[in-house]
Amino acid sequence: MAEFRFASKEHENFFFSMLKKCDNHDSYHRAFFYCVGISDTARSNVGRLFDFEKHQIKPEGLHEGWQTGGTVRLTRLAFNLWNGYVEPEDERMSTPYEIFDCGYAPYFYEAIRQRYPEYCRELPPAKEKSAGKER
Repeated sequence: MAEFRFASKEHENFFFSMLKKCDNHDSYHRAFFYCVGISDTARSNVGRLFDFEKHQIKPEGLHEGWQTGGTVRLTRLAFNLWNGYVEPEDERMSTPYEIFDCGYAPYFYEAIRQRYPEYCRELPPAKEKSAGKER
């Protein structure tokens, strides 16, 4: 798999420090902390989103006053990548149409690659189509 990109040096430092803190580098932790680490606001509130003792998400963190439109989107994606979480009665807010409608979208692809490395591999170059032939 290709190298992944970070939004900032702080994002990168956060990502690796959270993996070390949890002492777990599985795809769930990598995707969650990569996603949460994109935003400085979400980074500073990670304890409101993740229970480090129980190693589980805190869905109530979605509705706290510090959340912005962008951080809500990255939190929804982080929660969904963690365990498929979507808010009951508000599932539509967890669709790609809603989540990817922000400036964090290029990094969301990287979070997905962290969660599903076995499926998000580099594809071989496309073969040239022969002239005059259609599918």
